[in-house]
Amino acid sequence: MGDLTPDGPGPGARLTHLDPSGAARMVDVSAKPETRREAVAGCRVLLAPATLELLASGGLPKGDALAVARVAGIMGAKRTPDLIPLCHPLPLTGVEVDLAVEADAVAITATARTTGRTGVEMEALTAAATAALTLYDMVKGVQRDVRIDGLRLHAKRGGRSGDWENRR
Repeated sequence: MGDLTPDGPGPGARLTHLDPSGAARMVDVSAKPETRREAVAGCRVLLAPATLELLASGGLPKGDALAVARVAGIMGAKRTPDLIPLCHPLPLTGVEVDLAVEADAVAITATARTTGRTGVEMEALTAAATAALTLYDMVKGVQRDVRIDGLRLHAKRGGRSGDWENRR
C-alpha cells in the first residue's frame, strides 16, 4: 500500500476497507503488534457573542453545556465501533475532551489512547464530533444557526506508519 502524503494518497495507495472485488470488509489486524497509539482530533462550534456569554456564565437553560459535552465526547469515543460500521472495538486506555471558549467559538480537542493493533483516529474524531453535536443540542434553544466547522484529525502517534501531524 502506498503512503499517505499531506495532499492525499501516494502512488499505489488503496482503500484497505475494500476487498479485491470492491466489497466492504473489516481489516484483519491480527498479525499487527500491539503498540501504544494516540490520536488527536478537533473542531470548532461557532456561536454568537450572546450565546458564548450564556455558556461562559452558566446561564443556559439546559445547564452546564461544557461539562455535558465533555462527557458526551468521552462516551462517543467509547461507542465508535457501534456507530462506524468497519471500526474495530478497541480497549481505550484514555480519552480526554477539552472545550475552550474563544471569541467566536468553542474549540473542541479530543485525544484518544490505546495499546492495541490498530489506531484510534476514529475514536478521537467521534469524540470531537459527539461533543460538538451535544454542545449544539445544549444551545439550540437560544441560537438556531450554530455551525460546526473543521472536524479533522490533528495528529496520530504510534503504529506501523508512525507519527503524523496535520499541518494545514
